[in-house]
Amino acid sequence: MNNKVYIGVIAVLLMACAYLGYNLSKKGDEVVQKTEEIGGLEIERQSLELELQKMSFSYDTLRTENSYMMAEMAAQRTEIEDLLKKVKDKNWSVSKLKKEASTLRSIMKGYIVTIDSLNQLNQNLMAENDELNQRVTTVEGENDELLQRQENMEGLIATGQVLQTASVSATAIRLTSGGNQRETNRSSKTEMIKACFTLMENPIAKPGEKNLYMRIIAPDGSVLANKDGNATREFNGEGVQNFSVSRTIDYNNQRMDVCVFYTVQSDLEKGDYKMFIYEEGNRIGTIDLALK
Repeated sequence: MNNKVYIGVIAVLLMACAYLGYNLSKKGDEVVQKTEEIGGLEIERQSLELELQKMSFSYDTLRTENSYMMAEMAAQRTEIEDLLKKVKDKNWSVSKLKKEASTLRSIMKGYIVTIDSLNQLNQNLMAENDELNQRVTTVEGENDELLQRQENMEGLIATGQVLQTASVSATAIRLTSGGNQRETNRSSKTEMIKACFTLMENPIAKPGEKNLYMRIIAPDGSVLANKDGNATREFNGEGVQNFSVSRTIDYNNQRMDVCVFYTVQSDLEKGDYKMFIYEEGNRIGTIDLALK
């Protein structure tokens, strides 16, 4: 083999080595980049976990006497705990987890603003109460008006946007041959179930049409079916559930007596029935009914 052949072989080998060296260097750079990306993601997960823990602690520091807000905040804390589990599980996209955390953070900020506003209103109310009490001692003619104003403001703070019920009752009904309604406590004779209650005055609730729902739980734990089948909707804190009957009312922020009637779709069994009443997605009343 002559020198030219040797030189050609050596040149080819050098070119192959150079090509392999270039590819090896490129792969090395890619490995470094991927390592840095993985490290960055791990830092982001740790930062997100710390942020969620801080949010959970912040909920521990929030204080309110509004029962609806307390229930809502408890639900948000549960969501935070679930998100923390996802962060630790490492099977979820960091960007998706950050988006969910951002939503929870916005909700928490809203609660903080609302509670601060309620606390400020409460402080203003307490200061005004002191002033009213002083005026009552000197101006008896203004006593009734001032006390009414105090009660209205206290009610405004306590009830919030959610409607409240009072005088809740339930009755089993049978229909006579003449079409009249008669009360009964016999499951075999029950053709309708009537739930009556009073919607309390709520000056800050939005007036207009309100959708009321009633879920009737049988002794075996099943929900009595709607006349249209298994109708469902989402209820706050309870998820999507079947409901037995619905009714639409026109609410004008004043006390209002309401009755909801359920027509029995099939034979009822003996035992205790529990009824839950909702205004839109919020539970506002609970009733028990025993049938023999």
